[in-house]
Amino acid sequence: MEKIVSAEIGGKELSITTGKIAKQASGSVVVKYGETIVMVTAVAAKEPKLDASFLPLSVEYQERIYAAGRIPGNYFRREIGRPSENETLNARLIDRPIRPLFHDDYSFETQIIATVMSTDKTCEPGILAMIGASTALEISDIPFDGPIAGIKVGRVNGEFIANPTPAQMEESDIDLTVAGSKTGVVMVEGGAEIVSEKDMLDAIFFGHEAMQPAIDLQVELKAAVGKEKRVLVAPERDAELAEKVKAFAKDKIHEKVQIKTKLERQNALSALKEETIAHFEADYPEQVKEIKEVFGKTVKAVSRTIVLEEGRRIDGRAFDEVRDITCEAGILPRPHGSALFTRGETQVVGVLTLGSGLDEQRIETLNDGNATRAFMLHYNFPPYSVGEVKRPGGPSRRDIGHGNLAHRALEKVVPSPEDFEYTIRLVGEVTESNGSSSMGTVCSGCLALMDGGVPIKAPVSGIAMGLVSEGDKVVVLSDILGDEDHFGDMDFKVAGTRDGITALQMDIKIKELSKEIMENALNQANGGRLHILDKMMETLDKSRDEVSPHAPKIVSVQINKDKIRDIIGPGGKIIRALQADTNTTIEVNDDGIVKIAAENEEDSAKAVAMVKDIAMDPEIGTIYEGAVVKITDFGAFVNIKSGTDGLVHISELADYRVKKVTDVVKEGEVIKVKVLDITRDGKIKLSYKAAKKDAENQKDAETQD
Repeated sequence: MEKIVSAEIGGKELSITTGKIAKQASGSVVVKYGETIVMVTAVAAKEPKLDASFLPLSVEYQERIYAAGRIPGNYFRREIGRPSENETLNARLIDRPIRPLFHDDYSFETQIIATVMSTDKTCEPGILAMIGASTALEISDIPFDGPIAGIKVGRVNGEFIANPTPAQMEESDIDLTVAGSKTGVVMVEGGAEIVSEKDMLDAIFFGHEAMQPAIDLQVELKAAVGKEKRVLVAPERDAELAEKVKAFAKDKIHEKVQIKTKLERQNALSALKEETIAHFEADYPEQVKEIKEVFGKTVKAVSRTIVLEEGRRIDGRAFDEVRDITCEAGILPRPHGSALFTRGETQVVGVLTLGSGLDEQRIETLNDGNATRAFMLHYNFPPYSVGEVKRPGGPSRRDIGHGNLAHRALEKVVPSPEDFEYTIRLVGEVTESNGSSSMGTVCSGCLALMDGGVPIKAPVSGIAMGLVSEGDKVVVLSDILGDEDHFGDMDFKVAGTRDGITALQMDIKIKELSKEIMENALNQANGGRLHILDKMMETLDKSRDEVSPHAPKIVSVQINKDKIRDIIGPGGKIIRALQADTNTTIEVNDDGIVKIAAENEEDSAKAVAMVKDIAMDPEIGTIYEGAVVKITDFGAFVNIKSGTDGLVHISELADYRVKKVTDVVKEGEVIKVKVLDITRDGKIKLSYKAAKKDAENQKDAETQD
């Protein structure tokens, strides 16, 4: 049975339809906002996955290029198999807020697929996909502790805007995605043009209020067409065995979990787990998996007790204390900038490379078509960074997400292409990890930018905050360890300058967060972020005065727009020859600006001269060197630049009366001539004798000196 519900959000109607399309899915909806339409399906397997050690949930977000009325621009003319970066980021935005809302005992393999089928390019389809995912789960038979909704928040001239248009976002100083429930916030992702903690908090809870109609629609739709939920049958657990395992291991876990170094702590706990299994295995041979589960839960419970009851952290730090920090700049000789940032047992090498405009990243996006990106940041997380052996592969969803967060944190302070002509690529090589390598990437990347002479607006640092809560007891942790992320309730990353926030990302494992807790976390993060920034500034407090000598030399030459075709040539023949002859990279934009990137000054000067030779109009009074291309009775035509000839009249060949042109110059001879005049119709009058006279006068002047 088809059912449609609708409400107004941000001045436009949001509608959700079910019962019309994809009816064989466990739950399916079509979400429409303006002329943007996203179909979302949720399907769960009929039988539970008994051996699942984690929630078997997968989320896919698919952008169909036909949604924008275009044919894909790749060779195959269809969407390629590997998700684009934008598709991956949107899939993560859907996954992160819904994952904590499944019951611990839920083990049915579940897949959510969001397909963008139409876009009017005025809103983010990912927001509709998030709402659709929650709705599809709500009306299905899948147990889900929702609903949740998402919304985009911008701010123009001090006024918050719900689901702003791209034109409004051009003027906005905040770019925020918020996911929330009826009573709290469950996820935040976004960036800003260096704004205060208070402004970001106000933006988050403006978004939470604005999304409420989308939550009400889901409640209405569920009441009308929702299926009866599956009854979860908890696995049989031996309560007596659980108590025995806890009694045997608890005190030992309490000791081992407080070992300060990560590998020693992990090795000690691993050895203790094997000892515990060995102790009970003979009496409970069929329940080894259960013993492992109880041991893991006990480790988590003991770690939380140390924080909540004993008032300290497992590594002995105060709740707001940041681990030891060391920084180095210029550690790699050939890249154009580099830095090593170490915070506790998390370490990242930041590497900067500068290139020309032709090095910009070219991507095909749903809304913008072919777009370019002059600033790139790539995050690499190799297995050795956590002491593991894994087969290296392409970037994972996590790699892309962490890189995007670091990119957002730094892009606000990177100079515009108009102010800094280079294409910028940063790479964060995580060499060691124990908590918040993404924020380590922000710090190392900032230092690498300054080491490379990039004139950033202000230095940026980042910190990851954690949370442990139980009833009325709430503890916020600064600069969390990997283990604190594992047993805690929140991962809240905040990056910014001394004056404000440039990026933040929050994920939680509990149902929701209150405004008070978020405010405390943001304020505590501010102190930690400034402490980290001070440590960075001890190594490098501003950008170096010049870019690396190994960076390409980029110069710009302004030419007449009418000469662009002369530089490029038929089929690009001329510009390819110029690049080959000068060992440079040359690009020409529609405004007639020619950018030349060279490895050294000599190649740069040669390319500039050749471009000017082709594109610059001859100037009266200037001496040019050229070949005689044609002899006539009345004079000689000389090619003074590519495609440009001028006439040396017979009277301008010598100071005496010339009877025959060939008595003075021959065809093919290279001579110097002076431009006397350029007529209205473009004819160029040259003088051979004037050029010779100028040369003699200069020689006499040098002799007198």
